[in-house]
Amino acid sequence: MAYRFQFRDVFAESQALLDGLWVTLQLSAVTIGLGFLVGLAAAACIVYGGRGLKAAALTYVEVIRNTPLIVQLFLIFFGLPSLGLRLDVMTASLLALTINLGAYTAEIIRAGLQNIPRSQIEAGLSIGLSRVQVFRHVEMLPALKAVYPSLASQFVLMTLATSVVSQVSAEDLFHAASIIQSRTFRDFEVYTVVAVLYLALSLVMRGGFAAVYRLAFRRR
Repeated sequence: MAYRFQFRDVFAESQALLDGLWVTLQLSAVTIGLGFLVGLAAAACIVYGGRGLKAAALTYVEVIRNTPLIVQLFLIFFGLPSLGLRLDVMTASLLALTINLGAYTAEIIRAGLQNIPRSQIEAGLSIGLSRVQVFRHVEMLPALKAVYPSLASQFVLMTLATSVVSQVSAEDLFHAASIIQSRTFRDFEVYTVVAVLYLALSLVMRGGFAAVYRLAFRRR
């Protein structure tokens, strides 16, 4: 029996898809910003912190990177209420995504920082730069330039991974697709359109990150 493709019913729900895409964009933007800061702090603790800070940061990175994101999300959204802490859907989603991205970002930045030759740091100190100036100009900027492609890829992957928040009824793009599918029963058409939207979003983000790289690093 030949299957008849009918995208009309899906396109009729375009506003719902756009609303879901907007939520996905918001989740992604906030998560990338907060996740980068968490990762930077964790990487600094691993590279420069004392024994206690280093152990805590390493434990955080290893636990998060070796457990599924959906389990982390469920622990926050369904588990914390058992301890008396109830979060709304968006707050729980952002917290889970940020914690997850922070761990991966920490490992990427740590690798960049540890690849800076010690001789460059000593040279910066010898010419009178303060420790903060050395960290900023001699360590952090070259490290970020070296690992920027990996960071950008991780940020794009996290944007795609935001679809997991639909499992706790966050009204993102994938959640909107699930609602449309339940109304129209056009499974192939719905998820084809959603796949194209995620693909377009990924390509736009990669182009944006490439532009940021040219502005931030190539002229240095």
